[in-house]
Amino acid sequence: MLIGRARHQAGALSAELRKLGATVLEIPFIEIRRPRNFKPLDSALKNLGTYDWLILTSANGVDAMWERLAWQRITKARLKHLRIAAIGPATKKAIERRGAKVDIVPKEYVAESVVRSLRNRVKGKRVLLVRAKVARDVIPRELRKAGAHVDVVEAYETVVPQSSRIRLRATLKNPKRSPHVITFTSSSTVRNFVALLGKRRASFGSIQFASIGPVTSSTLREFGLGVDIEAREFTIPGLVAAIVRNFSGHEESAG
Repeated sequence: MLIGRARHQAGALSAELRKLGATVLEIPFIEIRRPRNFKPLDSALKNLGTYDWLILTSANGVDAMWERLAWQRITKARLKHLRIAAIGPATKKAIERRGAKVDIVPKEYVAESVVRSLRNRVKGKRVLLVRAKVARDVIPRELRKAGAHVDVVEAYETVVPQSSRIRLRATLKNPKRSPHVITFTSSSTVRNFVALLGKRRASFGSIQFASIGPVTSSTLREFGLGVDIEAREFTIPGLVAAIVRNFSGHEESAG
């Protein structure tokens, strides 16, 4: 199994797959960096009292936001009045670890489901969306249509880890090391995987691509890559379960 998550996040997925007997190779397709300018985020955090809703779409966003809250010495008491929406269970857990209460986690862990959960609650409200530098505009666009005033601030950016380029190309060229499955946990991991390969697009042969959910799958198809495995629940445990189902099915067929 080739895991392409950011280095600091690969552990949970790798550990679960190793427990199940897989050999795991980690080559990050993504690197998380601080934004070049913290001013918009810092300004929004200083004015938390003016917002009704806070939306966080990843654990990375939670980490970055709380780091800046600490830097500005803003206590969690300043968040008490806020209603908080988290895109999925990992984001919810990251928020709760910091002592804040999450009011909404949508049924499906994608932007469209966040919109469905909030559309009827935000008319005339001020909403703060904390996210990556490059992200889909579904949430701000649709909530503005629903009558909300939405401020979008960048808490971190994702970049291509150039140090992974040689390792990835060498791995895919070597029949002895070539993985059975490559995992993709976001659209960014797909885009960066393609960027790391460059014009020398490898022949993927029997390698299977495993996607964490429909948005990531859509990006794989956009680049002409197949989707062999897709999680039913758009989480790391959901992705592991989908990989297990895939290989159980293969074994049953072979039997």
